[in-house]
Amino acid sequence: MYEFRTLQNGIRVVAEKIDYLKSISIGVWVGNGSRHESSKENGISHFIEHMLFKGTNRREAVEIARAIDDVGGQINAFTAREYTCFYTKTLDAHVSIALDVLSDMLFNSRLSAEDMDKERRVIYEEISLYEDSPEDLVYDLISAAAWGDTSMGRTILGTQESLAGITPDIMREYMRTHYTNKNMIISVSGNYGEGFFDLLEEYFGSRKISSDDINLPEAVYKPSNMVKTKDIEQVQLVAGFNGIDVMDERVYSLLVFNNVFGSGMSSRLFQNIREKRGLVYSVCAGHSAYINTGIFDISAGMNPDNAEKVAELITDEIKRVKSEKLSADEVQRAKEQLKGGYILSYESTGARMQGAGRSMLLNKPILTQEEALERIDAVTTDTVADIIDTVLDTKTLSLAAVGPIEQVDNLFNF
Repeated sequence: MYEFRTLQNGIRVVAEKIDYLKSISIGVWVGNGSRHESSKENGISHFIEHMLFKGTNRREAVEIARAIDDVGGQINAFTAREYTCFYTKTLDAHVSIALDVLSDMLFNSRLSAEDMDKERRVIYEEISLYEDSPEDLVYDLISAAAWGDTSMGRTILGTQESLAGITPDIMREYMRTHYTNKNMIISVSGNYGEGFFDLLEEYFGSRKISSDDINLPEAVYKPSNMVKTKDIEQVQLVAGFNGIDVMDERVYSLLVFNNVFGSGMSSRLFQNIREKRGLVYSVCAGHSAYINTGIFDISAGMNPDNAEKVAELITDEIKRVKSEKLSADEVQRAKEQLKGGYILSYESTGARMQGAGRSMLLNKPILTQEEALERIDAVTTDTVADIIDTVLDTKTLSLAAVGPIEQVDNLFNF
């Protein structure tokens, strides 16, 4: 059962008490990511994530890490296109330490020029790492192909040029206007005592915070193709299609469809292209949902000599599933697999904290386990057929490739 509170400064809280556990996961969610950035600010959200670990007015960087390590806990963060999350997992006895560290990072970070210069170099190395990882780079390219030169099409990490222009004053002002009470959520899952909400008020609710509205730039999917030619052994290829947005309830039908089509070792793509023919090491499909937009993608890595054949086989699988759809038996098996996976993931307080926090941040209903399972059970062959036609609309095909390849314009023929 979830408890909902609003702290005195406007930060919203969703908490799920699980009193048979001895641990607690706490996440501070900020509705700000790379999608909120201008081209000059590109990468600042991820830069902020790094900088909040670099020291506060009370703690050096090593003391932030040590405060949680010394009690056997975990602390980390991640930046996505539409949000950033800072989170801990500790024993319930150490909840005040977790709240103290998280609030100290969020509200008291030094953001010194010296620290920023050091961390900027670290992120430059991270960018270089992505450039040397074609499996990651190709996903940046498919975003650029789908959304063009917009905040949705640009990378989360930013570029050396955009990061070079970010100063401490720019970062502080960005945090003031984007880390506001309207787009900050504290999500909690695990065991906590009666005084827990008083601690939240002490560490978070007493802090002065802006109430500015946050602008979310529009994202319009416009298909195109992008290729980055690199002298490497494999071609990494992604085919993207206009998907559904984060509020679309058809997501359960999409998950059922993709369980059969492209998710996991038993999927049609994996069995037909890797297991039966041995043409790839990896091939899969997935969906990313955002506010008012989304993308369904199919990815594969292969020897350049096999690129045309792999594209042909993917095309055949798309044509077959659009024509024949899924059988009732396939839908039922996929539903059972999804329910099993969901129940297993639900045993993690971290996963539960993330699910509730993300849903609340995006103004989605927070479902109980029973409600989520009911939605999976409600999927039918007809709802799956509808979502197949929606996300495999070949008029929306975008392509991205990295490797020893010059162009992809004629790889897929529908």
